[in-house]
Amino acid sequence: MVESIPVSAVVACHACPRRYYFERSMKRDESPRYTVAKQIASHLGTPLDPDRIWQEVLYVFPGADAEVRAFFDDCVAACRRSRWKIAVESDVTVASEKLGIHGRVDRIFDGGASFAVVRSSPAPRAGAYASDRIRIACYAACLAGTLGREVSGGYVEYIPSGVSRLVEPQPRDRREMLRALRAAQQVAAGDLPPRPFRAPCEGCLYAERCQAGSARRLSDLF
Repeated sequence: MVESIPVSAVVACHACPRRYYFERSMKRDESPRYTVAKQIASHLGTPLDPDRIWQEVLYVFPGADAEVRAFFDDCVAACRRSRWKIAVESDVTVASEKLGIHGRVDRIFDGGASFAVVRSSPAPRAGAYASDRIRIACYAACLAGTLGREVSGGYVEYIPSGVSRLVEPQPRDRREMLRALRAAQQVAAGDLPPRPFRAPCEGCLYAERCQAGSARRLSDLF
């Protein structure tokens, strides 16, 4: 049976499949910025109560400090300047058996563009980042498989900017998603993928290991 691939792995392999190969087994804690963005997002579409939401943040991430609080206050101020859809469901597990991918959608709405992913990064000047277009393409396919109907697109909610951007994946996005999925499947099989032509090597923690390695199975390293 073919292993189902997490959407997060597809997105990671779109950035660099080799980096994902090296960091796959590492445990990664949720960042406090993402905790803040998620808790604020859970209240979008209703009047934001900073005291209540901050208490929720502290419950999820007890170590939140003054820097996290400042980020939280900026996010609340930004989100209060916009109008938001109210979610009918949150954190919903979805999957596409056809593509062999699965993930968790942050917010689901009624209507055509029926979902949103929550981001803790500021919005670009226009549109959405390439990685977020891949996310939307993946989740649209997963929701289509779960709901049994076509899903044309979804929203990317950039909480620090208080901005929601509609993304409707185009053929190029789907092609890039399929290429990243194939790379993620290769990693899942234990193989080291080829280095991308424009690999983001600068500042990468695995650059030395990556440049020294050739296409081997993961089991060969142990």
